[in-house]
Formats: sequence, structure tokens, C-alpha cells
Amino acid sequence: MTNNKINPQSLRPADLMRLLNTAGLGAVMTEHRLRRHRNRAGYAIGSDKTINLFKYAAWLTQEFFREKPQTKDYFEKKRQANLKSMAAVRAAQDIGELPEVINSERKNISLRSFKTFCETYFAEIFYLNWSDDHLRVIDKIEKAVRHGGLFALAMPRGSGKTVICQVAVVWAALDGAAPFICLIAASAERAQNLLENIKTWLETNPLLHEDFPEVCFPVKCLERIANRQKGQKYLGEPTRIEWSADKIVLPTIAGSKASGVVITSSGMHGSDIRGQQHARPDGRVERPSLVLIDDPQTTESAWSRSQSERRTAILGGDVLGMAGPGKKIAGLMACTVIRPGDMASRILDREKHPDWQGERTKLIYAFPANEILWAKYAELRADSLRNDGDGGIATEFYCEHRLEMDAGAMVAWPERFNPDELSAIQHAMNLKLRDEIAFWSEYQNEPKVEDLGDEMLTIEEIAEKTNGYNRGIIPQDCQHVTMFMDVHQNALYWMIVGWEPNFTGYIVDYGTWPDQRREYFMLRDCQRTIQHVTAGAGLEASTYSALEKLADEKLAIPYYRNDGMELRIERCLIDAGWGQTSDVVYQFCRQSRHAAILSPSHGHYIGASSVPFSEHKRQKGDRMGRHWRIPGSFGSRGCRHVLIDTNYWKTFVHARLGILMGDPGCLSLFGHDSKRHRLIAEHLTAEYRVRTMAFARTVDEWKVRASRPDNHWLDCLVGCAVGASIQGAELATFQSKHIVTRTRIKLSELQRDRRRM
Repeated sequence: MTNNKINPQSLRPADLMRLLNTAGLGAVMTEHRLRRHRNRAGYAIGSDKTINLFKYAAWLTQEFFREKPQTKDYFEKKRQANLKSMAAVRAAQDIGELPEVINSERKNISLRSFKTFCETYFAEIFYLNWSDDHLRVIDKIEKAVRHGGLFALAMPRGSGKTVICQVAVVWAALDGAAPFICLIAASAERAQNLLENIKTWLETNPLLHEDFPEVCFPVKCLERIANRQKGQKYLGEPTRIEWSADKIVLPTIAGSKASGVVITSSGMHGSDIRGQQHARPDGRVERPSLVLIDDPQTTESAWSRSQSERRTAILGGDVLGMAGPGKKIAGLMACTVIRPGDMASRILDREKHPDWQGERTKLIYAFPANEILWAKYAELRADSLRNDGDGGIATEFYCEHRLEMDAGAMVAWPERFNPDELSAIQHAMNLKLRDEIAFWSEYQNEPKVEDLGDEMLTIEEIAEKTNGYNRGIIPQDCQHVTMFMDVHQNALYWMIVGWEPNFTGYIVDYGTWPDQRREYFMLRDCQRTIQHVTAGAGLEASTYSALEKLADEKLAIPYYRNDGMELRIERCLIDAGWGQTSDVVYQFCRQSRHAAILSPSHGHYIGASSVPFSEHKRQKGDRMGRHWRIPGSFGSRGCRHVLIDTNYWKTFVHARLGILMGDPGCLSLFGHDSKRHRLIAEHLTAEYRVRTMAFARTVDEWKVRASRPDNHWLDCLVGCAVGASIQGAELATFQSKHIVTRTRIKLSELQRDRRRM
């Protein structure tokens, strides 16, 4: 114990804390707490340096028994604060009084006429004079909206068909002519873009804000903050406005024609379209009464007959049935005819779909009569562009001969041409010269019909021609097995076919290297490429490595017939026609351990006017077959190659695919499932034939379709068939040998004939 005396009436703060904390109750006092108490009590408990313990204890006792605020008063204050805050929120949610209509006469006149509405509120979009086609289309749109008809229009690209239909939706919504409007496009994303344009106009168009404050002012008050839509009020009543990516509901305001009008967006899929409805505050349930369909097909779906049929069925069933029983629906469809027989061309056909009142307009209705001057113009323009020019020389030529060059032409929209052009006629001809196929489709809505030749097979017919054998199994009557590799930068396409001696064929296996591990893909979108697998190697090295690995995988293994007999690939041709890797293919065929069965190959386009292989002068060592030839010389590359008449052999394999199952010479696919062969069937139908004649020869000339599909497995099948021909396979019709009988001549008759000569 310390002997220091403590004066309780004059303690330093540190001594007071030590004294109190030694009472056995733990740390009852802290420096912060003591400082707070001294500040509150002041000099009532001590001086500025010392503390009187007795006065401090008395002060603490008074503080303990001092009357505290009632608990209910505290909660009451908190409640009042909350009410005040809620009132402030409600005041902020209420948009207050609507601005006055600036020009009610302008508003009423525009609502009565769709053409006036476009010219008044969207003058910055429709800044050129209307063409006769535009006026006819506008009149039909107004009729469809007012009276519930159906109208499909195909206009040249850039004529404004989509934006006209979008403005028609705004007009119909503001006038209340359509309580529920649905925007439909080829995909949901595209439809949302259409809706986004309408939302932007309602938010930013100044004239709409002046004349339609009952719609645009509540929209502006949202300030693009979607959460505000839930609590927005007008004069204390909810506006029930909705403002999302795929649906908007215009504000519910008494006296507004557009009160509660619904606009939604969806893709061209039955599941997205069916069942759309909206409950109004008065208890009514609205269903779509107007649909805007913008470009409902894609390029891919237009080239697929099944997809075109499916989308046409969705349009006729799901879309036109959206209004419900006993209700009439108005429909506007803006479309482009991509190919004959696609969805757009079917709907525009008034014989098949008279209800749609299809309108097919063109960029130019009559072409110029002076073809000679326009041919000269095309030559000048092409020369200028090839030499990094801008085509100005051709424009000068057109300016000099304009009267002669314009003679006979009739354009739909005289005001449509670019600043560097002199007229709409020149603009139309420039588009035609740039890409004639696209011109007839995109600007004339009359795509050129491809001459598909006679008896062309469809994708479905080929895919369904399966033989039931498992993949990799060779039927027991086969005696030859051939393979072909089609070389490309991203991947190698390959195929293996088993052949009977009479050219009955069985596609045993096919694929790509590297394996894409997908059911559907195209060469341009290969995800696993040769460069990806052979990282770090150049083009030539990676191609060589890919050929080597594919050959080891397929050529080194045995194949078994279903009777157990072992067969191996007898002949493998490799495409050597791609210039960048041609030398690599020759090198591989020369150096590979499978060199005995490998041959580089080159496809030749032998048309009707070309000299067939059979008429070529035969050199020493040449080997000639049915429309194929193997030159006798090894050449500078040290390897013999095969030349193939591709036109003949494409016709040959197409004929084999067309032969019924069971007949000699039939060609079929492995397995039972036709769906897995959909992609190869697209390759095998990627080209069409045109029968041509020249110099007394008739030849099927094969051309790639305008959509430029992949045709690589078609090349593989041709190569496999040529390989079988090299190994001795022959059609039964070609196997019979014609025996030439010679008439016996007597020696006396021969001598008599010589004397007469």
C-alpha cells in the first residue's frame, strides 16, 4: 500500500480514474467519459485542474434521476419525420399540371391525316418530296390503321419503308386508333431497336412535346430513370406508365386519346408472340389491335424453304390471331424480297394472300434505251475506281450525254440521288453496276431466278437417303474404299466412301480436321482452326502438319466390311488447287509414308466450249479415264497428279444421289438419322447446273448459288468418285463392250475394186 495521502476534494483527473477503477468493478471510468462529464458539469464538480469527488458523485446522482423524454414522444417525432419525407416523395412523384397545347389546330389536322403528321412532326426525316409510290403507300397505311386491314409493302432499300411504319405506330398511338400495338421483327433484338426509336421520339421531339403534352410531358418527367415509372402520378392519380426495353404503356390521363396505349416488341417466334395482353385500370383486357412487322426474315431463312414456310405459318396463325376471337386486327409489314419463293414474295403474292394487299415498288420502272452509252459509262466508271478514283470521269461523260442516256428511263423517286450524282437515273444505274444481283433483290424487289437445271435434288431428299449402316462400317459388296481431302486455310474437309464395282456408293464417314464438335458450322466461322491446333507454325507448316495428322488418323487404320473382311483406303486424292498451299500438297504426297496411295488433284472447269480431256493429245505415259487424266510426266514437283473434269463428275455424283435405294449405282449416307446429315446435304446442293450447248456438245455447267454456301463436301464426294474410277469402278451402262463385226471380203472383189479406181 502506498503512504501517499489522497484528498478526495481535490483530485487530478488521472488520480480520479485510478481511484474509481480500483473499486473492483472493472474499468468503470475512461478518459473520454470523464472529459465529457467535466464538460457537461463545468465548475460545479471542481476547478480546471482538479475534481471534487463528493461534488462529482452528487452531480452523477442528479443526472441519473433527472426526468428523461417520454419514449412515445421520440417515436412520434420519428413518425412525423417519416410522414414529412413521404409527403415530399409524393410531391416529387406528382408531375403537376400539364403544359398547355401550343397549337391545337396543327395537332387536330395532323391526327386526321397521316401524310400531314409525317410532314409536320418529322420534317427532318421526310425532307424530300414524296414519290407517287410513297403517296400510295401512305394512303394504304392510313386505311389499314383506320379500318383494320392488312398491308404488306416491299420498297427499295433506303426508301424509308421502316421509318414510315414506325411513324405510323406513333400516329396510331397518339390518336388512340390502336389501343395495343405490337412491333415484330426477325429477332427480339431487332424489334427492341424499333421500339427504342419510338421511345426516343416521344422523349426528344420538340413539336410532339408542344402539341401532345398529355403523352410527352409524363415521359419527359421520367428523365430516362425507369424506377420513377412505378410511382408517377398526375393530380394524385397514378399514370401507370411503363417504360422498359420491350414494352411501353403511355400515361393514363383522363381526356387523352393515347391514355393507356400499349406498344410491345417481340421476335418472329411463336412463343414470343402468343398470349400478349394488358389489363387496364377499368378492368378491360386489351390484346393487340395493330401489328407492325419489319423485315421478318433473315437471309438464311429466306434461302431455306422450311424456314420460309414456318415463318409464313407463324404470320398467318400466331400474329394475325393476336387480337382474339371476334376482333379485327390491322397489320403493316415492311419487307424485302431476297429470293423467289421466300416469305416476303409469298405474302406479296395477291393470288396466294389477297388479304395482305401486297405492294411491290421498284427503284426504276423503265431502264434507259441507249445501252451503248451506258456500257461506255460503266467502262469509264470501273476504270476510275480501279485506279483509286471516285468515278468523276464517268459523271462528266454522263453530263455530256445526259439527254441521250436518260431517254426511255422512268424512275420511281426523281429526288433520290447522292451529292456526287446528277440524277436518280444515274444513281439507279450505279447501284446496278455495283452489284446486279443485289440490285434486283434490294432495289427492284424482283430477285433473279436461278436456273437450277433439271431434276435438282433438295436438301431434305439427300439428307433422308440413309442406308442404315453404322458410321465407319463398309457394306460387304464393296471392293474399293477411297478418300478425298479438301484443303483450306482454316480446316481440312474430308470424306471416305466405299464403292461396289458397279459404282454403287456408300458414304462411310466425313468430317473436318480439326473436328469442329458442332452439328452446324461454316468454313468462315470455324472455332477450332488449323492455326489454333498448330500454334506457332506458319501457313505452309501448319497445313503440312494437318495433312500428316489427318492421313495418320484415316489412312493407317483398317476398315471392316459387315462380313468381317478387312479393307484399307486404296486411293486418296488431295486438292492441290489452292495456290498458297499447292506446293505443300505436292511435297506431302511425295514424302508421306502413305505416298503410294496419295495423289494431288486439280479440278478443271470443262464447259461446253472447252476441249474435253478425250480430245487432248495423248503424251507418253499418260493415263486416261472417264473424264479424268493423269499426265505421265512427274514434272518439276516430282509427283504425278490427277486432272478432273469437275462439271462431268458433279453431274455424275448428283445422278448417283438421285437413284433409288436398291438400284445399281445408288449413292447413300450412313446411319438412320437424317437430321445429322443436314449440313452435308447443304454442301451437296450448294451448286446448281445449267445445261449449255456449244460446238455440238451439251454440257451441264455447275455454278455456286448466289448465297455463296459452303460446297466443300461436294468437292470431296467428286474426288472420292474419281478415285474409285481410277481403281477400276465402272457403271454397268459403261461396262458392256461393243463387238465390231467385220464383213468378209474376197480377194477377187478387192482386186476388181482396185482396177476400177
